[in-house]
Amino acid sequence: MTDLSAERKKAIQSELTAFYADTFDQELSDYQAQRLLQFFIQTLGPSVYNQGVQDTRAFIADKLDHIEGDVYMSETEG
Repeated sequence: MTDLSAERKKAIQSELTAFYADTFDQELSDYQAQRLLQFFIQTLGPSVYNQGVQDTRAFIADKLDHIEGDVYMSETEG
């Protein structure tokens, strides 16, 4: 799995810090936000990624199942 860009990490850390302050009425330090993000990526990342792959595979399989009907031309048409 590809690592997040520095810009994306910073944006997520800002969102996490704001969420934490709004939800728990406490401030997170930059270090705390970095550690929480790292924990979430390591813990949730593989599951979320794998679910995305499975959903994509199911979507493509469904489209391929219907492709014959979408592109098939009757031999009597024409």
